Amino acid sequence: MVLSNNIVLSLSGINKTFTQGNNKLHVLQDTNLEVKKGEIIALIGPSGSGKSTLLYIAGLLDKVDNGSISILGKNCNKLNDSAKTKIRLNNIGFVYQQHNLFSDFTAVENIMLPMLINGVGKDDAYKLSLEKLEMIGLKHRASHKPSELSGGEQQRIAIARSLANNPQILLADEPTGNLDPYNSDNVFNMLLNLVKEKEMTAVIATHNPVLASKMDRQLALVSGKLYDIHKTEDISILKTTNAGNTILKSFR
Repeated sequence: MVLSNNIVLSLSGINKTFTQGNNKLHVLQDTNLEVKKGEIIALIGPSGSGKSTLLYIAGLLDKVDNGSISILGKNCNKLNDSAKTKIRLNNIGFVYQQHNLFSDFTAVENIMLPMLINGVGKDDAYKLSLEKLEMIGLKHRASHKPSELSGGEQQRIAIARSLANNPQILLADEPTGNLDPYNSDNVFNMLLNLVKEKEMTAVIATHNPVLASKMDRQLALVSGKLYDIHKTEDISILKTTNAGNTILKSFR
């Protein structure tokens, strides 16, 4: 399949509304996003702006009210749940702010799970998972359960799990948000190096302007729309809102 202009992830005219009691919260409003092959995008914005929702939609984990989603040139709007699951397993890795490791499983078993679900044999999955642990420098912790690991180690294993099936796209939702500054820098730099080494495409939500500045583009989600903080026309719009001004100041 030939990808138009090397666009591997495209969201067009995305609208998403949540109902809270009698009120409707319009989180995404005609939101558009195009990410090229190999790009690493920083998704920034105030808490509650919809960054997680946008990532969940991009990863086919949440439905839209309207708008279109294309992944690797395939229109995903009319896919059933089984087809969406297949795309996620084969093409998308997801890293959550909370590591979401299974507490009763060891480090290597947590990484094996996506492979087993994808039909990889148990022996092969075990061998490949050990390779992933070695890749992140934690092979010696293979038999340890999450409760026996530090926060930084848990998140590194969560990252390795997201890469279990060698996805082309990585979506990360505040992957270092719960870590102290030292571990945050180490884990983030490891994540960034892995993405570049494997020539993946990534969209990473973060509140940290220092981490965001290490990525190829910085997109701010404000009032349900995405703006490039380095484009003159987008800067002009961001300056009209308090949230936009705060974001721009953090990058000066």
